[in-house]
Amino acid sequence: MGKKLIIANWKMNLTVNEASLYVHKLDKLAGKLKHTEVVLAPTMLALQPLNMQVQHHHFNLAAQNFYWRDRGAYTGEVSAAQLRGVVQYGLVGHSERRHIFAERSKDIRSKVQAAVRNNIVPVLCIGETAQERADKETSDVIRDQLVGGLANITSVEVGQIVIAYEPVWSIGTGKFASPRDVERAVKYIRRQIEHLFGKVAAENVRVLYGGSVNLDNAMSYLQTAGVNGLLIGESSLDVYAFAGIIKKCEDMSSLPVKRGK
Repeated sequence: MGKKLIIANWKMNLTVNEASLYVHKLDKLAGKLKHTEVVLAPTMLALQPLNMQVQHHHFNLAAQNFYWRDRGAYTGEVSAAQLRGVVQYGLVGHSERRHIFAERSKDIRSKVQAAVRNNIVPVLCIGETAQERADKETSDVIRDQLVGGLANITSVEVGQIVIAYEPVWSIGTGKFASPRDVERAVKYIRRQIEHLFGKVAAENVRVLYGGSVNLDNAMSYLQTAGVNGLLIGESSLDVYAFAGIIKKCEDMSSLPVKRGK
């Protein structure tokens, strides 16, 4: 299904100068990429200057957040329309937006629609909390977040969307989802996409995994059936670790897909 997609979510880290130095160093460490698309999601402040820089380094950019209205009296907000031409991707529904900033399903689906109409690929993040997992509600949460986030999206438009499965209980906690658990979740995601948009959409939609991904476990997730790439948080702040993950992704292109155990 084409190149693997690796996204670095820097969250509220790295100054503009630090981000620029990072990109320069990553370009040297990663080398020429044939099988991997690398996307960097810096803070909003760094997007414009990095947009000029990454054009020479073959990386793409993602916005960590944006408002769903294209314009208007919304002090402090940045719209998808303003980001058009600056970023290629936009994160939507990340657990920190849902649980810290109390974003609701209607906010998330409005952002998905805003991204699509402005030719930005939305990366819809979904996943269950520790309590929901303990209560065996993972499938219900995945279904509800998919349906809520993709409402009013057509079967054609869904082909432009990336789904990132990020179990909340594993993000930044050092707790790791097993490849088997990830494979089950990804299969369920594709079944729901098929139910909503048809078999072709389910086969073609890109699904990423994110949740305490690091240099040691990245390969196991990249080789998991149905996983098209990774959304990486903390480990992406270390340029050497992130470059190492990219290198592993490049090297695994000729290896068979591995099923979880």
